Amino acid sequence: MKRPEIAPSRSTAAIPLTRILLVRLRLIGDVVLTTPVIRAVRRALPDAHLAYLVEPRAAGVVLGHPLLDDVIVAPALRGWARWRADAALARRLRRDRYDAVLDFHGGPRSAFLTRASGAPRRIGYDVPGRRWMYTERIPRPPGRPRHSVENQWDLLEALLPGIGRPTRAHDPAEMPDDTDARGRLSERLAALGVAADSPLLVVHVGAGNEFRTWPEESFAAVVASLHAHDPERRIVLTTGAEQEATAVRISRLARAAGVPEEAAPVLCDLDLAEVRALVARARVFVGGDSGPAHIAATTGVPIVGIFGPTTPAVWGPWRDPASVTELVEIEGLGCRPCDQRHCEPGDFRCLRAIPPGQVVSAVERALEREAARPDASRP
Repeated sequence: MKRPEIAPSRSTAAIPLTRILLVRLRLIGDVVLTTPVIRAVRRALPDAHLAYLVEPRAAGVVLGHPLLDDVIVAPALRGWARWRADAALARRLRRDRYDAVLDFHGGPRSAFLTRASGAPRRIGYDVPGRRWMYTERIPRPPGRPRHSVENQWDLLEALLPGIGRPTRAHDPAEMPDDTDARGRLSERLAALGVAADSPLLVVHVGAGNEFRTWPEESFAAVVASLHAHDPERRIVLTTGAEQEATAVRISRLARAAGVPEEAAPVLCDLDLAEVRALVARARVFVGGDSGPAHIAATTGVPIVGIFGPTTPAVWGPWRDPASVTELVEIEGLGCRPCDQRHCEPGDFRCLRAIPPGQVVSAVERALEREAARPDASRP
């Protein structure tokens, strides 16, 4: 794939860095929120060898990225098998002779691999017990909440002084558009009876834990209202394969409310490239703070984000402000945001008290805003 032309930054083009490794393990959304750094590094150092270390679950976010020279996938193993794999990976990283490694994760595994790389510059967060693994330690600033992208940018500034601060318009989250995935997705939708010209809405019903779980009845009520507004709509319910039963139950509840089965199909075993292809084809994406929501932010499709224990100030979609985004949340709760270990009130009110009608109104508003945009390219 031909690399896009990016003009170098005058203030950093002279820095002698030729091989750079970015590290972000674990979750899909976290990896998506590092992608603005990829473009910024490439803009500053157009000739550098730029690699990314990721775990399998989120690898699809960066595989095929045109601005990366290499994507290294750390195996998802446990016990002695993981120790052996990490030892082999550490040897490989040392052989690759990176000039600098940026650890955006800061966990034990990422810190170990960063240290084991032997890079002369190892930049990470000032985390107790792991700070010795880095040559440069960056504190997480206290006080006013900052977006995850802005926090991660602090590490980049340590590597490239003068790079400037990120903006959503100039440094949006990105994910490659996969032509093959689009083809597979089209076949899947056709098999579900979704025509190419159907008004397609995507509702992601999955959640990583009970703190982020919106009631199934609420999702079903949203589906029923959206269908009642326009019976031609096809409202695809998505989640991870392990939570397919949740999507099936929501679909059944929607059918009980009068939604035909073909109007609310379930599609839960997509890879990340297919998730992006599905969202890119939709009129709107609806869902909580999740990996697919951040993937949706790499498209221009309107987003309706439902926020509970997390806040948009830190975890909201990071993309061009010209894109339509509607955020639904309950403000004024003293217990919010929380660490998602213990619900102080005990009833998860930050999310479960959000009424379906508020989400439906946000969806219709987002669709109206998108239709009013003079430059909008809609499916």
